[in-house]
Amino acid sequence: MADASEPLVSVIIPALNEARNLPHVMAALPEVDEVILVDGGSTDDTVEVARRLMPGIRVVTQNRRGKGNALACGFAAATGDILVMIDADGSTDPREIPSFIAALRSGADFAKGSRFHGAGGSADITRLRRAGNKCLSLLVNTMFRTRYSDLCYGYNAFWARHLDVFGLDSTSPRPEGDGRLWGDGFEIETLLNLRAARARLHIIEVPSFEQARIHGESNLNAMTDGLRVLRTIAREWPRRRSAVTTVEHAR
Repeated sequence: MADASEPLVSVIIPALNEARNLPHVMAALPEVDEVILVDGGSTDDTVEVARRLMPGIRVVTQNRRGKGNALACGFAAATGDILVMIDADGSTDPREIPSFIAALRSGADFAKGSRFHGAGGSADITRLRRAGNKCLSLLVNTMFRTRYSDLCYGYNAFWARHLDVFGLDSTSPRPEGDGRLWGDGFEIETLLNLRAARARLHIIEVPSFEQARIHGESNLNAMTDGLRVLRTIAREWPRRRSAVTTVEHAR
């Protein structure tokens, strides 16, 4: 029986052909109330490995393509009070989850991981991606009057009661073409950050160290996904100038 005073925590893990990485990720998970693996149509034994490692895991199959759609489907299926998003490739360290939960319990609505604040860092980011992220963060901070130190990082947690703020679509069918709607790709990370700011959520950045992917190759493309981030910024920019939100930094 869970203590009624303790918030229930759901961890959402989007995965596509990550069978070799899941043992490392699952072994590092702290005790949480619910783990949801969102499978993107893996052709390896990702789902079987996940169920063998964690018999109580919930497996959800996403209805379209892309990381953004996987997260939307996972969020919609979650039952916890706190939703945490991590990657299945081992780059986001599950052992940092308590720091995100602590930020939320201290008053934050949205706990945003940052590789460029405090003890944060990265063993994976390239010079090109670092420079692009810095420029995009500066652009967003100027346009949205935020103080993000790391715009394009996908390690975040938030209270489930704020899920509607993000306006994510987990029900529309897969369209023709590349099978993605806007927000279904890697631009989801920027989309969440911008909509959290526009909704004036209380945001706290949490230092996070990004590990290198353990096995396999990333599906992220610095150029094409960078352009999608730029389009996201343009689409989300508040035309009516109003107070947005500030971003605090956890120590």
